[in-house]
Amino acid sequence: MDEMENIQEQPEFEPVAETDDFQPEMPVYEEYPEVTQQEILPEEKPKKKKRGAKFFFMALSCLLALAIVVVGSGAAVIFLHMHWGDEIKRNEQIIHQMQQTIDELREEIKDNSFTGNGNSVSGTPNENAEGLTPGQVYAQSVDSIVTVSATVRGTMGQQGTSTGSGFVITEDGYVVTNYHVVEGATAVAVTLHSGMEHTAEVIGYDDANDVAVLKIEAQGLQFLKAGSSDDLIVGDQVVAIGNPLGELTSTMTVGYVSAKDRVISTDGSLINMIQTDAAINSGNSGGPLLNMKGEVVGITTAKYSGTTSSGASIEGISFAVPMDDVWKKITDLRDFGYITGAALGVMVRDVDQQTAVYYGLPMGAYVAEVNAGGAAEKAGVQARDIIVAIGENQVTSLNELTRVLEQYNGGEATTITVWRAGREVTLKITLDTRTPDF
Repeated sequence: MDEMENIQEQPEFEPVAETDDFQPEMPVYEEYPEVTQQEILPEEKPKKKKRGAKFFFMALSCLLALAIVVVGSGAAVIFLHMHWGDEIKRNEQIIHQMQQTIDELREEIKDNSFTGNGNSVSGTPNENAEGLTPGQVYAQSVDSIVTVSATVRGTMGQQGTSTGSGFVITEDGYVVTNYHVVEGATAVAVTLHSGMEHTAEVIGYDDANDVAVLKIEAQGLQFLKAGSSDDLIVGDQVVAIGNPLGELTSTMTVGYVSAKDRVISTDGSLINMIQTDAAINSGNSGGPLLNMKGEVVGITTAKYSGTTSSGASIEGISFAVPMDDVWKKITDLRDFGYITGAALGVMVRDVDQQTAVYYGLPMGAYVAEVNAGGAAEKAGVQARDIIVAIGENQVTSLNELTRVLEQYNGGEATTITVWRAGREVTLKITLDTRTPDF
């Protein structure tokens, strides 16, 4: 359709022609009849009647009605006051009960909220109000991060230096680091963020979980608090602070939790780890992995680097020991110098997969020696037995046996299952209490 056909024609207005002989029409006024004098004279007013008695009775009636209204209103006010007073009290009680219920629900929600550290990308934040930025985590934590330098003796008798990171856990100078940082050390030094250097003593260590506790003579130190690694979820943001390459002190890297419960082999030991893409390099070992509340959730320990057998480059795969796995060990090392708990009273070693397949044996902890008078001897465990279970927990390696025993206390009764002469034997056992010599 032609566009012009959509346009409606506008009406044309013709102007009124002006002529010289145009005369406007004069208005016509209606004439009214003449008013005579007689017609406007006022009418004669009627005579007033006497109202004295009638007015008296009307006034009296009004007074009586007013009195009734006043008395009735007073009674109504008293009644309403009593009624609404009770209602107000009841309402106040209801409001108080509702407020108590709301407070209880808030606490329940807080205690049972979705796990996460407050800056999660994969779930509902646990406590938004406490979530910090990476910069804020760094600012409140950096004074607690230290450099650990260990003098070690090499295989040829020459001395060398091992450098790593650590963090303060008490105001009076207890420091946590990796055991491999101070392993075989003849001297250990700790340098604070302020630059002050202290001689450190190795209080104790757990090589199975690559953790060590040091002590320096200092007071009033800023220290870090332990958080829950179990509360982490994949996607939570984390911060690593340490001393990469042994010279870039107080370096922060930021990443996310990539995975949990990664069993990683380090120096022949299998350790449960948190995987993260936060950059961790040589010199970061022993430093803290922090959540977004500034709490320690892991100890940075290892990384994958280089290339795979296929030639693919490895990037962004780093690991930290979960804090929930080692915090009890750290406190035991700090307080006693050794790890408390249950003991079997045996000397054991691994039955590796190759040996197990070759000889047709189960994987487990091979008993090389039974301590005289220990729990294992009393239960009937013999040398050359292979421990395959403690209670309901399967054991396939020495490290797994160690982790299983951590679930028990000294003096606790359970069962031990061993492989002996081609069959499984289950024995009752009362566990020993672990000592410094174990």
